[in-house]
Amino acid sequence: MTSAAHLLEAVRSAEWVRRTGRISRFVGLNVESQGPDVKLGEVCEIRSRSAGTLAEVVGFAEGRVLLMPYEELLGVGIGSEVIATGETAHVRPGRHLLGRVIDGFGVPLDGKPLAQGPVRQPIYPPPINPLHRGMVRDILETGIRAIDSLLTLGRGQRVGIFAGSGVGKSTVLEMLARQVKADVRVIALVGERGREVKDFVEEGLSPEARAKSVVVAATSDQPALLRRRAAFLATAIAEFFRDEGLDVCLMMDSVTRVAMAQREIGLASGELPTARGYTPSVFALLPKLLERGGVRGAGGSITSIYTVLVEGDDLADPISDTVRATLDGHIVLSRAIAQRGRYPAIDITQSISRLASAVVPEAEMRLVLEAVKMLAIYETSRDLIEVGAYREGTSAAVDRAIKLVPDLEQFMAQRPGESEGRAAAMRRLQTILGNAGRAA
Repeated sequence: MTSAAHLLEAVRSAEWVRRTGRISRFVGLNVESQGPDVKLGEVCEIRSRSAGTLAEVVGFAEGRVLLMPYEELLGVGIGSEVIATGETAHVRPGRHLLGRVIDGFGVPLDGKPLAQGPVRQPIYPPPINPLHRGMVRDILETGIRAIDSLLTLGRGQRVGIFAGSGVGKSTVLEMLARQVKADVRVIALVGERGREVKDFVEEGLSPEARAKSVVVAATSDQPALLRRRAAFLATAIAEFFRDEGLDVCLMMDSVTRVAMAQREIGLASGELPTARGYTPSVFALLPKLLERGGVRGAGGSITSIYTVLVEGDDLADPISDTVRATLDGHIVLSRAIAQRGRYPAIDITQSISRLASAVVPEAEMRLVLEAVKMLAIYETSRDLIEVGAYREGTSAAVDRAIKLVPDLEQFMAQRPGESEGRAAAMRRLQTILGNAGRAA
């Protein structure tokens, strides 16, 4: 863009009339003000004697403006000035973000300077026209054997990793971040502990992976609005790289904490709680976030992988149910499998890739279905087998499953630093099934 065009854009976007208001009340997390004349989602600055604090317009009530701050309101009191900026939440993305760790505002967390991209990209854009989307046709290799073979993903697919606390979803995410075959990785760490953010960046990412990654972090001690913003900012950055024609893998840990942040915002704005205390705006927000992945018709893709923290290992909790219904597949991590010592603790019988049949050849799909069938048969009879009540010869299918499952369990086990191509994994799976067939 030329300097004249930059100047013209600055003139057009300039605020020629100063719109101001005054704080009249604090209610919970919200600040109420008389004025200024603003619209929903606009960013305002709350002036105190020491500094200014940014806040976002989240609602209106009885002629007053409801604001939620991005930071602590130190030094702000009744009568403090509120100035409308005319800005809505946006980011200026670019390749300069690769290898960097930023917060929900796009500010670098390593203290080093960061350039600004030439184009403003809205964080909360309008929905994508469904007819402008491309089709998922190509396999995405993740480097995780159990996923690449039995739950094959396609470029542009959206999938959730569902797990209770302490079952290993962060480890699976680290394996994906290091090994996934994508041009760019955008990683959103929302509501994480600060120590985990540092560990993920310094220990979880290899130097090669970090050079291709953008990490957006908003820790659990930051305001709810900033945590929500970080999730959408990461998605907007992924969209920029997709529009450049690149294949992007967007990883978010976790979408549950995004929902919790929106619940805080909704309750503070006066919404009534519904299922398990979640407000209606949470269930309106989730599709707006999750639907932004996929294939671009003109080229480029975003494969979205979201972790979902399952409360009490209940896969039917409201957030899990809503996310599962929106995405193109789900990978369930089982506490029982983790307790048996097999990692990653993926429960194949509870998981599904809805687009696997669109990207996997028919001959390979037959292998996959056979392996899943054997695992399901074994699980159905597991109690009888483990207590010694099952007698060989009672069922040919169970006999075959008993011979197969130990090899399949060993096949699905994988150390964090281990990687294997999909073609090699499929050959191993074929060997396992073939050997069991000959033995039978």
